[in-house]
Amino acid sequence: MSTLSIGMINQFRKLNPVNLILLLAYAFFMRAVIFYRVPDHLNFDFLEPFARPLINIDFSNAFTPITNIFIATVLVYIQALIFNRVINNHNLLAKPSFLPGLMYIAGTSLFLDFMVLSPALISNFLLIWVIDKFLKLAKSANSITTVFDIGMIIALGTLIYFPFMATLLMIFLALLLFRSFNWREWIAGLIGFITVFFFVAVYYYWNNNLGSFYQIWKPLGNKFPSVFKINYNDYLVLIPVAIIIILASLQLRENFFRSFISTRKGFQMLFFMFLVAGASFYLKPNFSIWHFLLCVPPGAVLLAYYFSNAKKRWFYETLFLLFVLSVQYFLFV
Repeated sequence: MSTLSIGMINQFRKLNPVNLILLLAYAFFMRAVIFYRVPDHLNFDFLEPFARPLINIDFSNAFTPITNIFIATVLVYIQALIFNRVINNHNLLAKPSFLPGLMYIAGTSLFLDFMVLSPALISNFLLIWVIDKFLKLAKSANSITTVFDIGMIIALGTLIYFPFMATLLMIFLALLLFRSFNWREWIAGLIGFITVFFFVAVYYYWNNNLGSFYQIWKPLGNKFPSVFKINYNDYLVLIPVAIIIILASLQLRENFFRSFISTRKGFQMLFFMFLVAGASFYLKPNFSIWHFLLCVPPGAVLLAYYFSNAKKRWFYETLFLLFVLSVQYFLFV
């Protein structure tokens, strides 16, 4: 435990190649409970039902439960490395570090449902890519091509997991934050999205099944639920996360006007992305808890921000240790 928790924040504040190994060890350590209690059966639906005829590959029973968990862990590790590089490249933290990757793995370890292969887990590759492109908007003279690409990426994500479509809202929010108004940029994202689904519509038309194509969009008419059935004991693990987020928010507020404008706008964009990703569950009537994996990338940046800027070592190291212990405790009980 000591090698994985005590002094870990200080270790991951450095861009040390050893952290690549420690990060992998941490990913497997945080999943110890599911490797210890391997489920009897795990399904993995790689695509939405409407997209499966396009790629006729059945992954639902392709992997044994232990293989499913192992592959999911490796994918999370790869995502953490990509995510870490994106955040460092855009200078959202005080200095480059491995903290974004560490917090990403921490966020994907909160619930057992987060630790298996799921459409949301696969979609996070695309979400991290979209975050990178959003953060580039402020730096490019002409963003029409970038926004068009973002629209296509979101369409691909929608084929994998329909609620990913809600990320379309982020195109307009990001343009408001990073760009002066240009109507061509505002429609470029929609055109990129429509381009992908135009080919989907053509496939359905060729197969005399255009009616099924129209059914794809029915979830857009779902009403946002007003009543939630929640077992609060299942979510006690979020208490330490909430504490860290509150501390990070206070710290961000204190440093807000002392940071670069691009950094401020970057955090505002990630905040809205966190809200949109969380609220998009209503597009999937029978959603699973793994849906909220989509909240991990934007949330992980805020967690990393706190640990990157915290001053009192004994406090932030103890806080992270308590976080790790609480996650493990609630996973095992």
